[in-house]
Amino acid sequence: MRRVPRWALISSGCAPVLLIGGWTIAGLLHGPGYDPVTQTISVLAAYGAPGAWVMTGGLFGLGVCHLVTAWGLRAAALAGRVALAAGGVTALVVALLPPPLSGGSLRHGSVAAAGFAFLALWPVLAADRAGPAPWGLRPVPAVGVTALMGLGAGWFLVDMQRHGAVGVAERLVTCLQSVWPLVVVVSCLLYGKGGHRPPKGPASAS
Repeated sequence: MRRVPRWALISSGCAPVLLIGGWTIAGLLHGPGYDPVTQTISVLAAYGAPGAWVMTGGLFGLGVCHLVTAWGLRAAALAGRVALAAGGVTALVVALLPPPLSGGSLRHGSVAAAGFAFLALWPVLAADRAGPAPWGLRPVPAVGVTALMGLGAGWFLVDMQRHGAVGVAERLVTCLQSVWPLVVVVSCLLYGKGGHRPPKGPASAS
C-alpha cells in the first residue's frame, strides 16, 4: 500500500470546517430571514445575499481541499482519486456560479448535481478489493457510505417537491461528503502506523 502523507490530514480536516463554518457564519449574516431547515445552502451564496462572500469562500476552500486530498491519497484506487478531484473542481465552479437571490439557476444546479454524483461515487471507486486495506478503503464501508449519500439525495429530492426540510437533507449529505475524505485519510495513516505488511511467502518464512 502506498503511503499517505500527513499533510493530507490537514486538507481533509479543513474541508468540513470550511463548509460547515461557511454556512454557519453566512446564515448568521443573513439574519432571521433565512431558514436553514427549509432553504438550501445555495441561497446563502446567491447574488446579493449578505453573507454570500463567506459561503462562496467556504465552497472555494472546500474545492481546494478536495483537490489536495485527492492528490495525497495515494493508497486509494486511481478512479476514486479522480472522482474526488472532480468533486473538488465542481465545488470551485459552484462557487464561481452563484444563483440569483430569487429563483433558481440551471447552471448552478447542474454543476451542484454533478458534484454530488462525483463525491457520492468516489468512496466505491477508491475502494481496494485486492486484499487487506485501511478501513476507509474497504468495500463494505465504501458501499455503505455511498448508499447513505444516495438515501440523503433521495430525501432531498422528495422534500424539494414537498417544500419540506430540504435544508436539513442537504446539510446532512454535504456534511457526510466533506467528512468522509478525512475518515479515509485517518484510516490510512493508522493502518500505516500499525506496520501492516503483506503476508510472507514460504521462501521468506523459512
